[in-house]
Amino acid sequence: MTDTLTLTRPDDWHLHVRDGAAMAAVVPATARQFGRAIIMPNLRPPITTAAAAAAYRDRIAAAVPAGLDFTPLMTLYLTDNLPADEITRAAEAGVVALKLYPAGATTNSDAGVTDIRKTYPVLEAMQRAGLKLLVHGEVTDPAVDLFDREAVFIDRVMRPLRADFPELKVVFEHITTKEAAQYVAEAGPFTAATLTAHHLLYNRNAIFLGGLRPHYYCLPVLKREVHRQALLAAATSGSDRFFLGTDSAPHAAALKEASVCGAGCYTALSALELYAEVFDAAGALDKLEAFASHHGPAYYGLPRNTGTVTLRREPYTLPEAVPFGDALLKPLRGGETLAWRQTV
Repeated sequence: MTDTLTLTRPDDWHLHVRDGAAMAAVVPATARQFGRAIIMPNLRPPITTAAAAAAYRDRIAAAVPAGLDFTPLMTLYLTDNLPADEITRAAEAGVVALKLYPAGATTNSDAGVTDIRKTYPVLEAMQRAGLKLLVHGEVTDPAVDLFDREAVFIDRVMRPLRADFPELKVVFEHITTKEAAQYVAEAGPFTAATLTAHHLLYNRNAIFLGGLRPHYYCLPVLKREVHRQALLAAATSGSDRFFLGTDSAPHAAALKEASVCGAGCYTALSALELYAEVFDAAGALDKLEAFASHHGPAYYGLPRNTGTVTLRREPYTLPEAVPFGDALLKPLRGGETLAWRQTV
């Protein structure tokens, strides 16, 4: 049995850090574990210009504790009206991707895309410039059942998009279904997917175990066990189409536990420990380093990080809550005992 695991320093290819004092409270947890992270742009107002992305990057960098080497990788929020010439400025500013939120799909997505065809001039510019498209893959048609919205998105949006922009690199983020895992596996080298720890660990029963548990509520929502098993098979397959993206999404506990709660699981505090639990349970610890540290940089055309992190099989209790600006933040599994702990 492996009791110590040393990995090339990994990256988080999907992360929310909010802004202001709340951001300063959560950035250190990610910087302790990861060398880089793709930063989501769904602030209020959203990050839609290269100048706004650069300013946000500076605010994040200022929140990184001294002595930690961490690089935020910035994105723009794709809208129906984003001008195509902003892509040139974005590329020059080091922005690596744009994020597609179907309007109304998740937290702060009301400014999102209403019809993907309205963004085609921007997508053409992105394809030329080499910027990636990050996709929240759900339709928002109220006639489509919540649990089917990812699968329907593949047919309605992903397949036409891939046909019209065959060389645009597209990341199908936080996939949750066997249909999405199969689609990405068969879609070709320009399509990849991120997988969260919570979608790998839990099926939708977790939301209702012993009562309604809001800290397990995220979008896309947890699915049936057959889908979790398909995601687990993809993550541990060794395929370079799949890599780590926590989608850690902090919400103040008072808002998360309200009658209408925000969607998102805060996992950044113990991200690597949760992924280690996933791969350990699957008997695939030998596949974790490639998933966490190799596949993402290869897809994004970036070098692997040079440092390492070490995890030890050492039970410890995760804090029930941590400071979050002037509020409290409850991590997923807060107050519970985890089997792995990052030591270096």
